[in-house]
Amino acid sequence: MMRRHVSILLLASLPLAAGSASRDDLRPELVAIRSGEATLHAHVWRPAGNGPFPAVLINHGSGRTPKDLERLGPYEQQSETLGPVFARHGYVCVFLFRRGVGPSADEGENAVDAMNREFEAHGQNARNVLQMELLQGREMNDALAGLAFVRRLPYVDARRVAIVGHSFGGSLSVLMTEREPTLRAAVVFSTAGYSWDRSPELRARLLQAARRTAVPVFFIHAANDYSTNSGKSLGAELARLGKPHRLKIYPPVGKTAEEGHDFPFNSVAAWESDVFAFLERYVRK
Repeated sequence: MMRRHVSILLLASLPLAAGSASRDDLRPELVAIRSGEATLHAHVWRPAGNGPFPAVLINHGSGRTPKDLERLGPYEQQSETLGPVFARHGYVCVFLFRRGVGPSADEGENAVDAMNREFEAHGQNARNVLQMELLQGREMNDALAGLAFVRRLPYVDARRVAIVGHSFGGSLSVLMTEREPTLRAAVVFSTAGYSWDRSPELRARLLQAARRTAVPVFFIHAANDYSTNSGKSLGAELARLGKPHRLKIYPPVGKTAEEGHDFPFNSVAAWESDVFAFLERYVRK
């Protein structure tokens, strides 16, 4: 396995987008994190005070295509939605932008563009194979570099670190719990909502990770996600094994599967109290 070299460089403080849920003076720091040959970027959202604080690493989805960026806006908006919420609850929040996404856009092709290209050239089975390669290779290496960064922050309690994932990043987070047993918890939104029913390889691998994990996991979907079968199946497997977890499927959000899938960003008030109750139980205890 290739050894990962992780280095950290503080770059700047950035202004918040208008309308972000935060106190007026809260701004993220933009940092650079070395992952192999790539220099990635992340937003660091920090609570008031000196710490040490508990912390979360955010594993975002697979990225946005150029058309989606035009339609939905920059990926940084996801950080600007989630970061202040976690900071307000006393958690350092590191929103890592993996290769090809947001401030890391110049570090190669993002996962969604790569998978779409493979689908167009060779079909669904080839896309499934590439997805597994990315989850267990390049994307995992980037996420682990981000996790190492979080644990090295001087104002973070490295014993109290959790991960939060969405969509592709939810799948990545489930796989990380298998590899990183000292994580205190994982919260996964819309995990594999798009791919679960399309990829037997992904289903088998995530179920395998669930059998091996010792990390408490909270599976979250909106009822109108592309599919809620991933959370139901993974939750059922953890229940069968007697492992700590929670599953909650919230009422539909918006009118489309896409809006349901983006539940963590468009309905913070719906999940906020449940997520922080889960984190308080497993991270702060």
